[in-house]
Amino acid sequence: MTASFTCRSTAKSRIAAVCAVAVAGTLLLTACGDQTDTGSKKDSGTAAAKDAPLSDLLPQAVKDKGEIKVGSDIAYPPVEFKDKSGKTVGIDPDLGDALGKQLGVKFVFENGTFDTLLTGLRSKRYDLAMSAMTDTKDRQEGVDSETRKKVGEGVDFVDYFTAGVSIYTKKGDDKGIKTWSDLCGKKLVVQRGTVSHDLAKAENAKCGSKGKISIEPFDNDLEAQTRLRGGGADAGSSDFPVAAYAVKTSGGGNDFQLVGEQVEAAPYGIAVAKGNDELTKAVQAALDALIKNGEYGKIIAKWGVEAGAVTEAKINGGS
Repeated sequence: MTASFTCRSTAKSRIAAVCAVAVAGTLLLTACGDQTDTGSKKDSGTAAAKDAPLSDLLPQAVKDKGEIKVGSDIAYPPVEFKDKSGKTVGIDPDLGDALGKQLGVKFVFENGTFDTLLTGLRSKRYDLAMSAMTDTKDRQEGVDSETRKKVGEGVDFVDYFTAGVSIYTKKGDDKGIKTWSDLCGKKLVVQRGTVSHDLAKAENAKCGSKGKISIEPFDNDLEAQTRLRGGGADAGSSDFPVAAYAVKTSGGGNDFQLVGEQVEAAPYGIAVAKGNDELTKAVQAALDALIKNGEYGKIIAKWGVEAGAVTEAKINGGS
């Protein structure tokens, strides 16, 4: 917020006012001349051109707002989560800040449950959705992955990371689980609406006489971890960066362990509602700029997930 100041002069008498005109006028011009709107706009415009080289790529309506609202499930460390002070941190917020500097706007992250983010995007509550969201053809086309029915307008993705899906168990107690087929007859906790959730449902069709997987979905991954930590399930599943972070940090590294190899490696995408091609291409250009200038690599390395880095920003690269 910029403070504004009002310059005023008063006079005790008409004669005093007349005598003071020359001096007061000069002082007023000196004191207030740099506070005008014209001067401020000129200065800020110059700064924007210098500090936000890709601002002209944005739709005018977004530039006028000065911000991009980002729907995100902010309970998915290290991708996005709240630190001890309540600040939103992680891979996505860091990338959002860097993208905003390229585009001359602020990326404002708004919390929501994962399975409602695309609905919020379609209803224009958000401009983007950025939440470790896997770019899939179903999401591009607005199709439910289980029923194959149309559930809404599709979205476009700007792909910015690659991650597979992992299984984790309580440390020292893997229940003989090494692969997805080993989950048959066992209880699995996942975050609702994720690729892990879809994989578990698909695996159930293959279980046969071994018994189906008892799937318990939660609104966020931290709730699923709490359930497993307390002994309420045999295993959990989430994207590899999230599972690896939980294994490293939960209980000082004593709560969980990864089992088996990650599967279904696929791109994370920044989701944009269909028809917003100008915004999609602006985000793509900004991400490519960060990759080329090295800022992207620094952010990815900061969170220890270099294995998932991409070398270019693709649109709808998921399958």
